[in-house]
Amino acid sequence: MRAKMRRMFAWIVSHPWAYPALEVVHIVGIALLLGNLVLFEMRVWGFGPELPVQPLARLALGLSLLGFALIGASGLLMFAGQPAELLANRIFVIKMGLVMLAGLNAAWFHARGSLQLLDREARVQTVVSTGLWLAVIICGRWIAYA
Repeated sequence: MRAKMRRMFAWIVSHPWAYPALEVVHIVGIALLLGNLVLFEMRVWGFGPELPVQPLARLALGLSLLGFALIGASGLLMFAGQPAELLANRIFVIKMGLVMLAGLNAAWFHARGSLQLLDREARVQTVVSTGLWLAVIICGRWIAYA
C-alpha cells in the first residue's frame, strides 16, 4: 500500500511544474495568513481605533483561514511527494511543532474571549502568534538546506 501511495504522488516531485506550482500556492497562502493576522493584530494593539474590531476580525480572520487552507492543501501535497525525506528532516518536524503551537495559541485566544477583551494578555498572544508564524516560515525556507 505504501509503495502504491508513493508512486501515486511521485509525480509531484518529478513533474517540472507541479512542485513549483504548489510552492506558489503555499506562498500565496502564507501571504493571506500572515498579512491578515498582522493587520488584525495591529488593531488589537490599538492601531486604527476607528475600525470596528468585530467586522475587521471577521474579514481578516476569514482571509487568514483561507490562507491556512491553501497552505494546508499545498503542504500536504508537497509532503505526499516526499514523506520519508521530510519526516527525516529535523527542521520539518520543528516546523510542524510550531504550526501546532500556533494553532493552540489561536484556540487559546478565541477560547478566552480575547477578541472582546483586547487586554494585555490578548496583545501578548498576538506577539506570540506573529513570532510563531515567522518561525514557521523560517523553518519552511530552512528545510531545503538542512
